[in-house]
Amino acid sequence: MELTVKWENGMAFSSETPSGHTVRMDANETVGGHNTGARPTEMLLNGVAGCTGMDMISILRKMRIEPDAFHMDVTSERAEAHPKRFTKIHIEYALEGDLPEEKVVRAIQLSKDNYCTVSNSLNAEITASYSINGHKSNRII
Repeated sequence: MELTVKWENGMAFSSETPSGHTVRMDANETVGGHNTGARPTEMLLNGVAGCTGMDMISILRKMRIEPDAFHMDVTSERAEAHPKRFTKIHIEYALEGDLPEEKVVRAIQLSKDNYCTVSNSLNAEITASYSINGHKSNRII
């Protein structure tokens, strides 16, 4: 995969992805940006969530089940010293529908351990938990 990221002005950069989408990044005003785009760290967390979310839907469909609704809440911790890398990322998978818990857990494990390219490219501790139809599990995966 290749792409070109161009400096626009201030702290703003943009790129066109290989799939043809434009992405804009910028910093906040306190560090010379104009807040015209997402922060690279925000995009990284979005990438982790998007990647595992797509895995989840694909895996659940292969199991012949599909959630009625699905969202993820992502929390993270970063090191205090530069480069301030992510040290922990937690993904709370919230699914609605007629979903067998063991299949949801299996889909999370498969995404986390085998399929999600983005999360497996990081060295942060990545954990997951889940809720099905609003019933939160105490299980950390």
